[in-house]
Amino acid sequence: MLLRAPPASFGVSSHGETHNPFLSTQGSGSAPSILKVSRRNGTVVMAAKETNNRPLTGVVFEPFVEVKKELDLVPSVPQVSLARQKYADSCEAAINEQINVEYNVSYVYHAMYAYFDRDNVALKGLAKFFKEASAEEREHAEKFMEYQNKRGGKVKLQSIVMPLTEFDHPEKGDALYAMELALSLEKLTNEKLLNLHSVADRAKDVQMTDFIESEFLTEQVDAIKQISEYVAQLRRVGKGHGVWHFDQMLLNQGVAA
Repeated sequence: MLLRAPPASFGVSSHGETHNPFLSTQGSGSAPSILKVSRRNGTVVMAAKETNNRPLTGVVFEPFVEVKKELDLVPSVPQVSLARQKYADSCEAAINEQINVEYNVSYVYHAMYAYFDRDNVALKGLAKFFKEASAEEREHAEKFMEYQNKRGGKVKLQSIVMPLTEFDHPEKGDALYAMELALSLEKLTNEKLLNLHSVADRAKDVQMTDFIESEFLTEQVDAIKQISEYVAQLRRVGKGHGVWHFDQMLLNQGVAA
């Protein structure tokens, strides 16, 4: 026996469209909510508007593929840094070398401070200047140490060379001789910083490059300029009474180079 479906009742709208109430499934969430039927040139055209408001169930969160790769890079050994990321071994070694440079320069400046603070030398302005310069170089070393730890490297302190203890010079005198040594040290430090910058650039470590540029290079150029002026002034005043006036200027000056 052939079964026939009952004829559907259609309501005609003012626009010539008809709505089929039997195919409307509003509220079910999985089937078309409204079935629109139009008559065009004798042909019945049907279009459905899909809705799906059902909550997703049974879906387990999975990280992106990129995150999964990064998770594989997270070390599980306690001795290995968790913060280290794209930090080349060459950069780590160069930072440790720069720490040694800063400490050595600080050591030399501290020896100069001790010399000019002697009772038979008694140039308190120069003693103050070199003491502040020593503290500043030590502060630079500590900045590099903090940066090394921040990037996940290991700080490895190296030996410090014993500096000179006497700075008197038969022709230049002690003040000019010490200040020329200071100028050479600042230029040497600047050269080391530029080499460190080149290491970071070759490793394409943009963050390390920015750290060196923003924290050290500008300050180093300013220090070279200031000490150069001090050398020029000491060359003018000679070894006599002018050195004492220069020393008084440093003594009353607030900030060293």
